[in-house]
Amino acid sequence: MKKTIAALALMLVAQTAQAQSIVVGAGYADFSHSAASDEAVFSLEYQHRPFHESTRFSAAWGAALTVDTAGDVHAGVGLIGFYTFADRWFVEGSVMPGYYSEGKDRNDLGGEFQIRSLLGIGYTLNNGDKLSFAITHKSNASTQDDNPGVNEALLRYHFTY
Repeated sequence: MKKTIAALALMLVAQTAQAQSIVVGAGYADFSHSAASDEAVFSLEYQHRPFHESTRFSAAWGAALTVDTAGDVHAGVGLIGFYTFADRWFVEGSVMPGYYSEGKDRNDLGGEFQIRSLLGIGYTLNNGDKLSFAITHKSNASTQDDNPGVNEALLRYHFTY
């Protein structure tokens, strides 16, 4: 009986783990303010297993860290949605409010509170991992007097486990 319970527990844990992803990305950050310094950007994101799943749509919580070559950093936590269409293609969207710190004064986005929104399109590979192209935007949603914002284009690889 103990072996059966242990095997069932292991299967449940394995299925849960397969639904999570670590996403790495690289791309380019284009700051809206003319005095800002546009930079290469790198991202690391954790996507938890979905809390809602239907035929084509799933929703999950996640966290993201973005760093550019000027030392600008954004760390956020929020909601992620996936819509699967066609054979292996999907659309991804997320909203992650969080903390922003500029590496250069001219890359100031108007405050430490910034919201990252993301829209991406991707393809699921044979091994279950995914490749996507995403556009992000960070701004403080006019919660501060100054709200220049930054846009990023990222090529991303989703390691599913």
